[in-house]
Amino acid sequence: MARTKKERHITCNPVCHLFGPITSQWNKETVGLWLDEYEAIRLANHEGLAMIQAAKTMKISASTFCRILQSAHKKIADALITNKNIKVCSCK
Repeated sequence: MARTKKERHITCNPVCHLFGPITSQWNKETVGLWLDEYEAIRLANHEGLAMIQAAKTMKISASTFCRILQSAHKKIADALITNKNIKVCSCK
């Protein structure tokens, strides 16, 4: 039996939920970025927090934070390289 998912503490909701290239058509492929991935990117890359501090802020383990951050980086890189839109989704 799998463990129940621990609730992640999100302190900042994005103002804009859809990002894309200027030349993009809005009906192009979209990469979905979960709110916890958005928060991980914000804490680690924008705020510059260390992984342990950011994990404590989100009230999750450091290894879980690392997995979320890796997933977010992969999705963002995919969108940038393949000219896709990025949509921040609020629930899984």
